[in-house]
Amino acid sequence: MNLPIIFIVGPTGVGKSAVAMALAAQMNAEIISCDAMQVYREAAIANDKPAIVDLKCVPHHMIGCVGVKEEYDVARYRKDAITAIEDVHGRGGVPLVVGGSGMYVSILLDGIFEGNAQDPMVRRQLTEDAKVLGSEKLYQRLKKVDPVSAAKINPNDERRIIRALEVYVSNRKPISQMQKDRSGLWGKYPIKVFALNRERQELYDRVDQRVEKMFAAGLVEEIKQLTQLELSKTAGVLIGIPEITAYLRDEISLQDAKEEIQLKTRHYVKRQLTWFRKDKRLEWLMIAQDDTALQTAQRILEKLKESNMDITDAFERTKK
Repeated sequence: MNLPIIFIVGPTGVGKSAVAMALAAQMNAEIISCDAMQVYREAAIANDKPAIVDLKCVPHHMIGCVGVKEEYDVARYRKDAITAIEDVHGRGGVPLVVGGSGMYVSILLDGIFEGNAQDPMVRRQLTEDAKVLGSEKLYQRLKKVDPVSAAKINPNDERRIIRALEVYVSNRKPISQMQKDRSGLWGKYPIKVFALNRERQELYDRVDQRVEKMFAAGLVEEIKQLTQLELSKTAGVLIGIPEITAYLRDEISLQDAKEEIQLKTRHYVKRQLTWFRKDKRLEWLMIAQDDTALQTAQRILEKLKESNMDITDAFERTKK
């Protein structure tokens, strides 16, 4: 039987982890984190790593699997996450892919664009051409080799024009064609993607409370220790690093650092919602303020039972 994959996505602070835990308790399921920062083992507070008790109750994957000195990009995540998903299926379980990193969700569902790798020499030459000839000349060049991409790019958007030409020169294939050739999990497995949301002000309040709890749990000390390491570029965007570093240098107050982190996180929530709303495959669930994680999990279970997805075996195994 082709076992399903269930995604639980949504913005930071909406309650994805609690719902996933409640859902996993009802099924033979294991959780696959889809969070760009939870892969780092040295950061427990900054990346809001699940509690130890949760990690013991339900098997989790893609959490604390690399060090903060390591670069960890979408290509590596995709490879590791698919391996984890296949392992869960091999045990007869259902993978619950849980997280708010839209790009990571996208590359799992639809595959990765293999032209992501950059060619510094080609880019350097194209950048020099743009300075000498102007972006309009490069845009005309792009129209000749990749009219589909050119139609989607503003003639003044020099960065995207150079990127599209870089891919074509490096691969002798238009970026528009390479994007079509992507292949992901969608269509290969029975998949349901549930997106959780709350009223905007409630969501912002939860974000603010979450940041307060992070500070109370020792975020300042954790960031202080992390900044003494040689962080990779990908680890360097962990929440709170710029603000707490500024506080430790006496450039801003602790309260200012906290408020800046809260503001940035609220802005991130808006970007997450914008990203997920573009994908029409998502089934949105609005969570009321007094809804429990178990109640939301029960709603997901009902929707799964109403769908054509065969998840009977996943429930039967929990009874044994």
